[in-house]
Amino acid sequence: SAKAERRMFVIGNDNGYGIDRCLASGAPCGAAAAAAYCKTHQYSQASSYQKVDRAEITGAIPGGAGGCTGSNCDDLVAIVCSR
Repeated sequence: SAKAERRMFVIGNDNGYGIDRCLASGAPCGAAAAAAYCKTHQYSQASSYQKVDRAEITGAIPGGAGGCTGSNCDDLVAIVCSR
């Protein structure tokens, strides 16, 4: 079967790429951080990236993404990568 040309990754703010910090401050570094994330997953570019609310996500959240401790939950970021 053909590989998907686009894929959305939902990740927690503790991913080490700094995407969440860039989005929170409105800094332009979000594009570079999202692109770096996509390249580490063998995609050529980030088509989009944004914060997402937990209520917007259907199904299971990937393990380690946006974990909760008590009532405190990490922010989530969605990155769409393309080939």
